[in-house]
Amino acid sequence: MKTKTAIDPTYAVVSAKGMQRIYAGHLWVYRSDVTQRPRVESGAVVRVVDQRGRFLAVAHFGEETEITLRVLTTQDEAVDAAFWQRRLSAAHEWRKKFVTDTDAYRVIHGEGDLLPGLIVDRYGDCLSLQTLTRGMDAMKQQWVALLVEQFQPRLIVERNDAKVRQLEGLPMLNSLLYARNGDLTQSIPEFTITENGLQFAIDLLEGQKTGAFLDQRENRAAARAYAFGRALDCFSFHGSFALHLAQACTHVTAIDVSEPAVERAQRNTELNGLTNVEFIAGNVFDKLRDLEEAGAKFDTIVLDPPAFAKNRGALDGAYRGYKEINLRALKLLNVSGVLITCSCSYHVNENLFLQMLAEAAHDAHRQIQVVEKRTQGRDHPILLTVPETYYLKCVILRVL
Repeated sequence: MKTKTAIDPTYAVVSAKGMQRIYAGHLWVYRSDVTQRPRVESGAVVRVVDQRGRFLAVAHFGEETEITLRVLTTQDEAVDAAFWQRRLSAAHEWRKKFVTDTDAYRVIHGEGDLLPGLIVDRYGDCLSLQTLTRGMDAMKQQWVALLVEQFQPRLIVERNDAKVRQLEGLPMLNSLLYARNGDLTQSIPEFTITENGLQFAIDLLEGQKTGAFLDQRENRAAARAYAFGRALDCFSFHGSFALHLAQACTHVTAIDVSEPAVERAQRNTELNGLTNVEFIAGNVFDKLRDLEEAGAKFDTIVLDPPAFAKNRGALDGAYRGYKEINLRALKLLNVSGVLITCSCSYHVNENLFLQMLAEAAHDAHRQIQVVEKRTQGRDHPILLTVPETYYLKCVILRVL
């Protein structure tokens, strides 16, 4: 009888299915595919081996979550300070090639930069940090030191209020982690960033996501290039799309359900000296129906809703929601009008989104051209072997 190979108890052993996920290039291994859980603290860096003890990867171990292993490298190498510095520098050097006309962009995009669980955004001379997994959270102070060395920022805040942290058993936190002047008790005043030549006010500790929706920056510039005439911006939030449209259109009507968001958007409009934008606080679904009944017509419409499908179970309802707003937008467009329509729901994939648009156009009795298919900005890279990193769809259509 063959004796089973003894495997170091600090190693993580994965099943054949887990091994295939790693070979396929995915960075996540689920609890059910870990046959030996390493005897280490949650958040530790561990070696990952197969049933025979052969090396597969080095990963962060998370005891509390279904995603038990987050692969850091498939090379048998030391995961030390020099390793993290190389990953940070590689991500930064890539962004320096194409990030222009802005001082706000994503520096690290988690799995897309082979740094699962880590988000770093830059806002001028300040940085915003999210450590979304046990492994990255255990490294928080190390990341602060690496970021200070790389960028010499004025401030680093943590925006660890993302709900995904709760799946890791981590607390929800917003705080100042680093200040160049050493005062971590200071208040952080609102300040402005520049995006595509426009200025926007940013609240680092209370704003959406880490302060702004940076993933649409390149799509907003594209929308401005196509926009003309009378425009409608739906789900306008702080007015980012609306202000871009205003530079190319005669008039922009912008709608958002949140009155505080509308107030911030109006302040951003004044900040840029624009006078051709009208903001309305209201439910977009209702307002689209009202506009249709009133016989309103537009030359350019932007639909940038929040995620309608945050899980697979919400997919059917999300599909209906996307179809309704796109159908009504197509009815409101003049011939040769342009629709810039978006979905940030990962579960609504590109094929499903295009299918929905085709059905909406059929029901609206409109013929449409696909002018351009876009996705999240290049500072939010998609890792092909981790489909979860591809979440934002932006399709630019023209009515014939």
